[in-house]
Amino acid sequence: METPSNHEEYIANAPEELRPLLVNLRARVSHVLSDAEEIIAYNMPGFKMGKAIIVGYAAFSKQCGIYVAPGAISSLADEISKAGLKATKTGVTFSPKKPIPDELVENLTKASKSENGF
Repeated sequence: METPSNHEEYIANAPEELRPLLVNLRARVSHVLSDAEEIIAYNMPGFKMGKAIIVGYAAFSKQCGIYVAPGAISSLADEISKAGLKATKTGVTFSPKKPIPDELVENLTKASKSENGF
């Protein structure tokens, strides 16, 4: 697959069952980062402020991921666990069966923005 040129194209090319999750995720992140630039980096959509990518997201075959600064993950580990989601050092995965709560998306976004000095 070619690198998408924008967020809409990326979402349109994602697995159909994941598209509503991506649309909602993009809306929540965009709301918190209203002054950020939407970009495509590393073949996935992201939100950039200055030179820092604050949030990125991706779709895979059966799940999605949101990618943020490592401190955002560690500071919200309890909230991620309570939502029943799995996290890596910089990301949280979710699916239609285990969607990510809007509040968690917003909190991860705010924490990542803060860790990046904004």
